[in-house]
Amino acid sequence: MVLNERDSRHEQVLAAARQMMIAARTAPKGKGVDIIEIALIDGNDLTRLSNKMVAMVEEHGMKFFLRDADNILQAECVILIGTQQLSHGLNCSHCGYTTCESKPATVPCALNSIDVGIAIGSACAMAADLRLDTRVLFSAGLAAQRLGILNNCKQVFAIAISASSKNPFFDRKPKEENKQ
Repeated sequence: MVLNERDSRHEQVLAAARQMMIAARTAPKGKGVDIIEIALIDGNDLTRLSNKMVAMVEEHGMKFFLRDADNILQAECVILIGTQQLSHGLNCSHCGYTTCESKPATVPCALNSIDVGIAIGSACAMAADLRLDTRVLFSAGLAAQRLGILNNCKQVFAIAISASSKNPFFDRKPKEENKQ
């Protein structure tokens, strides 16, 4: 049997992405409470995510969403990592408020933010071990959040994943809107 890497690359990347998801899941969590949500998207869902990112440029004017939307289309798949909102009741003041009760509901608990960051770091460390190219994208995470892909998550980040001869997430150039 001859198995050409090009013919099996997508399946190999998906298998590696699943390992990244496990690394994110097993990352340490504040007070041992797991409120992290993780999902993998590929295929048509990448196009849907990219289209949402392009549409969001009109809303807020952040042009780097256009470049990132193009990057999403160059990825084999994207992992989304988000956190639900949960106040841990520690009154630690890391969020900027003296007590958890005085913190507005729109302000995330600092421990929630730390948890999602550690999960992202664990997933990216696994990707590095597997020699995958990745890019953490706030922009794609926000678009995924707006699309409701990770239900009940208030902070979502995306990790674009590629296994190609040239890292598409490096040497990125700004992309301009089409002037039609």
